[in-house]
Order: sequence, then C-alpha cells, then structure tokens
Amino acid sequence: MIWILSGILWFGLLTMWIPSGWAIAAFDISLFGLSAVAMLARRLRLSVHPVAILTAAAACWGLVQLAFGTSVDPHRTEVAIVNWTANAAAFSMGLVACAARPRRQTFLTAQLLFAVGLCVVAIVCLFATPMRVFGVFDIGLDSPALGPFVYRNQFAAYVESVLGLAVTAAILDRRRTLAWVIVSAALFASVVAAGSRTGSILALAEVVILPILAFARGWISGKALLRVALASVAAAALLVAIAGWETIWQRLQEPNPYAVRADLARSSIAMARDRPMMGFGLGTWSSAYPAYARFDDGHFVNEAHNDWAQWAAEGGLPMLAIMIAIVALLARPAHRSLWGLGLMAVFVHALVDYPFEQRPALAAFFFALMGALAGEWGMGSG
Repeated sequence: MIWILSGILWFGLLTMWIPSGWAIAAFDISLFGLSAVAMLARRLRLSVHPVAILTAAAACWGLVQLAFGTSVDPHRTEVAIVNWTANAAAFSMGLVACAARPRRQTFLTAQLLFAVGLCVVAIVCLFATPMRVFGVFDIGLDSPALGPFVYRNQFAAYVESVLGLAVTAAILDRRRTLAWVIVSAALFASVVAAGSRTGSILALAEVVILPILAFARGWISGKALLRVALASVAAAALLVAIAGWETIWQRLQEPNPYAVRADLARSSIAMARDRPMMGFGLGTWSSAYPAYARFDDGHFVNEAHNDWAQWAAEGGLPMLAIMIAIVALLARPAHRSLWGLGLMAVFVHALVDYPFEQRPALAAFFFALMGALAGEWGMGSG
C-alpha cells in the first residue's frame, strides 16, 4: 500500500501545474479508490483519529454552507469540499499505511529521496529555462517555475515538510550522518535559490533548531552536535554558493515586502467579522474579496496569502477552530518525532502565504505526512 500511496502522491505533485482539470480529477479518483480498497481490505473497520474526523468535518462544513445557502459561489465550495475530502483520505491512508514502523520508515524515506530528486530537477530547470515547467512546457508563466511548482513559496513549503526528515536522519543515523547532512544542505540550498524569504528563514530554523533539541533530549552528545553543526554549515554554504543566493538577497532588499500581504490579511479579517459563524463559503475567498479590497492595482488576487485568515473568512470561526485543533493535536507528536516539526513549519508559513490553497495535491501530500506522523506515535485505533 505504501508504494501505491506514494505513486498517487507523486503523480499529484508532478502534474499539479497542469491548468486543465483532468490531472487533479485523476489524482482524486486514485486516492479515493485506494481508500475504498483499504476499507474493504479492513472489512470496513476504519482507523478513527481526531485529525481525520476534523478534516472530514471541514468537508462537511462546506456541505452545511451549501445547504443553508451561505456560499457566495456554490461551485467553488463544491470543489473545496472535494479537496477537503481528499485531505481526509490522504491523512487516513498515511495513518493506515504507516502504522507499522518498517513500512513507515520506508514511506518517509521514499518521500525524502523523491523530494531530493525533485529539488535537483527544479533548480536545474530554474537556471536553464525558468519560464517553462520542467524546462519544456510553456503555460504562460509570469514568474520562474521550479519543476512542477509555479510558485516559489509553495515549493518552499514542500521542502519544509520533508527537510525535518533529512535533519533527523542526520542526527540519528550515525553511519550515514555525512550523507544526510549533504541531503539537508541541498534541500536548504534549493529554497534559498528559489528566492522564498519566509521559506529560507523556516528552513534555516529547522537546520539549526532540530539538532539543538536532539542534544537537549540527550539523543546526541555535545561532540556529535558540534560535528553535525559544522558539517551542515559547510555543506549548506557550498551548495548555496552553487545553487545561487542572488535572488533571495535581492528580495530581502525590497522595502516593506509584506505590506500587500498585510492589507490582504486585514481584508480577510474584515470578511470574517462580517460572517463570523458561516463564512462566505469554502473556496470562495477570491469571489468575496473585491468588496473588501483596500487597494486595486488592476491584478486579480487569487488567494489571501494567509491561509489562516482565509480559513476564517471562508469558513468562519468553526473552520478556524478546526484548523487550530488539527495543529494542536499534531504539535506534541511533531515535537517528539523532531521531523514532524517540518510540518509545523508549513503551518507557520501559512501565516504569510497559501501552501494549503490552490494546489490540492500539495495539500493532500502534507496531510499524508501528518497521517504518517500520527501513525508513528500510535494515535490511531482500529
């Protein structure tokens, strides 16, 4: 099951740039089909987990909005319901597939190695033919693509989610410490080369904080901590120099880089205040936003650039409470595992961008990793 799930997740990631709907439809059908097969194989005995229930509740909340006619764009809400159902399925499949430690380790290692390969391809394409997806497909981009990622911050969030795996492996796998340090440095360098400011800060935090936490817990000695730290700094510096740091340096020089995001957040908060209980409908932020816009530069604003504010605007306080509860439930196992803190970094990134919006396959990937995290600490029950 882990290889089928991995194949579905990888297909979703590799095709999420495709503008037409067949790719996401194929992804959803495959994921739902795997879920159905898993339920039949378990004779309909479902693994019950609070996060799975909450994720399913998010989809059900969209149904409530449709039933009461509170969605300002019912079609977008219908699409969002399907996406949240896919998130619930991905979490559940991650939980079931990774319940046993050997399978979980295989699954997580496969995700990490796939991410490394994807990052290498992304950086090569970034410098070779930046305005074409995979260096081949011209879909009219107005910013550089990184492999299948057409937005640098979504690429950064993807790397954040797996970087913790590499850093934790460098700490615990003493026979291959240097190899995992190089992998960690390569992942970090790819985020810097992509030019994501928040992503670079969060990725650096993972590289620095995780070894310190391991030392504080007694997992490694002070000598080992120093060795990992020096090797990480040297490898990161070398790979950043190779991959390129000019883009991130230029973007860090921009005055008030988050001014537009702050205005969008204020508009989203105003939307949430107007409809605190029901919201405007899941998936409808861009439809409701124009009435609350604080500026108009002639460009279409697709997302709030703050998933937390967008969840509150689209789903009201109930949706915001669902997401807070999901993070609260996963915070402890994330801290215990170390690698799960990478997933917490994605939720932090969501305060200034939209890693969970726009690309359903990417959100489902995050939730599949959350399922693996929950499975690691025995949080599900048959």
